[in-house]
Amino acid sequence: MVPHEPRVRGRRRIRRDADLYKERDTVERLINKLKSWRGIATRYDKTPDSHLAGLRLRASMIWIRDLTRTAH
Repeated sequence: MVPHEPRVRGRRRIRRDADLYKERDTVERLINKLKSWRGIATRYDKTPDSHLAGLRLRASMIWIRDLTRTAH
């Protein structure tokens, strides 16, 4: 009889790289923060340049907010 991998609720356990998962989670959280801004989520900006400008503006706002939180 061949030993099987440990199972979780009848499924095979998936091996994952913890560092890669952490990076992916960070990126997903940033994308969700960007999309929470209505102008980006609904894409009212019709031209690629104005949409990119909105993304940059929102990213700057998030970055500045994070900087001010760590300064205190």
